[in-house]
Amino acid sequence: MGLFEDIKKIGIVPVVVIDDADQAVGLAEALIKGGLPCAEVTFRTAAAEEAIRRITEAFPEMLVGAGTVLTTEQAERAINAGAKFIVAPGLNPVTVKFCQEKGVPMIPGVVTPSEIEQGLSLGLEVLKFFPAEAMGGLKTISAVCAAYQMIRFMPTGGINEKNVRDYLASKYILACGGSWMVKKDLIAAGEFGKIEEMARTAAEIVKEVRG
Repeated sequence: MGLFEDIKKIGIVPVVVIDDADQAVGLAEALIKGGLPCAEVTFRTAAAEEAIRRITEAFPEMLVGAGTVLTTEQAERAINAGAKFIVAPGLNPVTVKFCQEKGVPMIPGVVTPSEIEQGLSLGLEVLKFFPAEAMGGLKTISAVCAAYQMIRFMPTGGINEKNVRDYLASKYILACGGSWMVKKDLIAAGEFGKIEEMARTAAEIVKEVRG
């Protein structure tokens, strides 16, 4: 649970969509300075793999993961680029087992009790709840976890600076995924000072709620 403990301490995982790998190092530096030394770089863009590679080379201590990983081929590319963890919107047992064989933690997405049990059968203790707000948010997580006390969630989808405190206060939440401090237009414009400022505000929320 070493990596998951580190993610829990950070509390908020910035979910990054990056179109230009040249922006990766500046973005990572802004997040580190702002107190969020973590990022889930989504594989929705062609630049994702190179962005992960550049960030891990520049800042080896940063917790960089790959998100929206849908196939074992994408997982392998992400791991080879230096991703320390893999995140997916859904639970694909083939991809989960592939990551386990590679020794890289995977956080697949679930919503229902049946999906949670599938995750448990694969030996998983941390799952992504996605899309969080659209699926009932913390209310649903709390209801489901009455039966699955051993699971911890990283909810993503619709979480922002207004509702993140409630999530962070729940014992069922490992960390929250969010993109409000790394908006795509800010990254594209190189507004790293603004990103650092917003990351710092997010990190302060974590301290405020979790101490």
